[in-house]
Amino acid sequence: MTEATKTEDETRRAIEAVWRIEAPRLVAGLARFTRDLSRAEDLAQDALLAAFRHWPADGIPRNPAAWLMAAAKRRAIDGFRHDRMRSEKLRQVGADLATDQELEGEDVEARLIASLDDDLHDNRLGLIFATCHPLLSPEARAALTLRVVAGLSTEEIARAFLAAEPTIAQRIVRAKKSLAEAGVPFEIPRGAERAERLPSVLEIVYLIFNEGYAATSGDDLLRPRLCQDALRLGRSLAALMPEEPEVLGLLALMALQASRLRARQASDGTPILLLDQDRSRWDRVLIRHGLDTLHRALALPQGAGPYTLQAAIAACHARAAEAKDTDWRQIAAIYEALWRRDPSPVIALNRAVAVSMAFGPEAALPLLDTLSADGALKDYHLLPAARGDLLERLGRIEEAGAEFRRAASLTRNSRERALLMARASASLLPRGETAAALLP
Repeated sequence: MTEATKTEDETRRAIEAVWRIEAPRLVAGLARFTRDLSRAEDLAQDALLAAFRHWPADGIPRNPAAWLMAAAKRRAIDGFRHDRMRSEKLRQVGADLATDQELEGEDVEARLIASLDDDLHDNRLGLIFATCHPLLSPEARAALTLRVVAGLSTEEIARAFLAAEPTIAQRIVRAKKSLAEAGVPFEIPRGAERAERLPSVLEIVYLIFNEGYAATSGDDLLRPRLCQDALRLGRSLAALMPEEPEVLGLLALMALQASRLRARQASDGTPILLLDQDRSRWDRVLIRHGLDTLHRALALPQGAGPYTLQAAIAACHARAAEAKDTDWRQIAAIYEALWRRDPSPVIALNRAVAVSMAFGPEAALPLLDTLSADGALKDYHLLPAARGDLLERLGRIEEAGAEFRRAASLTRNSRERALLMARASASLLPRGETAAALLP
């Protein structure tokens, strides 16, 4: 390989790395400008192609993200010159600039570029509020947001939702078309409209975080970039709505969970379960941030909502210097309160796990048996995983092995599957760890 070829390959890899990080932010800024998500994605792709043309010869720019945005803006302006959007867009810009002078040619272009807002806070939050518009179904909101905000591929989203890839692709296309036809602005709404969309926005932000914290499928247990993206969105939401307790509760929950990322897997990628983690590797800065944010949420008069209660559970783990110091009775009590507010099957499962850790497997097994009989979680691998753990702790080894094998057959993450098959083969891990690992 020649030196020139080597340099070109390095530049290509650098472009691909920049794209993976910056694509969602680039699309967000362009969507706010064009008010057309499909057009924004096309413009972003044009900028990527321009980078592949120019960077190998010109070198990687000092600010790659700014270069891509500028290239996309220039392409957008070229489009404005050739379609019906041009006159309306230029009138909007002229009004925004509040100038009495008649603008011409290149002066219009320069001012238009300067007027575009690249602010991450406004652009990405505006995009996520748009993709969570009530005119879309909850499934369409989730698929579209994961595609354009989190940058997941259609294939990855299809695996996460146990759906066919063409179904997800059609869902995303229809959602984009619906937003475009309705003229939904890609900006942060105000008042009642913001309040109406907020629960969906919080749900999607946490969905992005969870896909990074415990990947639904594939060979990687963790996808830290998604956790970081969700945390950034959470911080932006908290800056926008500092008196909204559930915004603060979600941010606290994500910070406390993210504090464990470095301790969640070994160097070879093997998962390390909660009670076996080296707590010296937990991020103390994130823990302090999470606890402080939780304190702010609990101090607000509206009361603790579901995210705040989950953050309080995560705080119990964060405050325990060693696993044996964990206040499981407190965790069980909080899960009881959470379950009374939201008696969903997943909350019921986690409540049962907490009961097993606080009061023993005998107290919790009937709760899991009821869940199994209900059938709502029949395809959820963590239910047989938790049941297998309880059976193992009760000395019912053969039954436990069958549950672990069933859990392994249901998960689509290869790292989790290997761990569960190890549990099925023999009691290789300290008892109680699989169940406890379910908790935030």
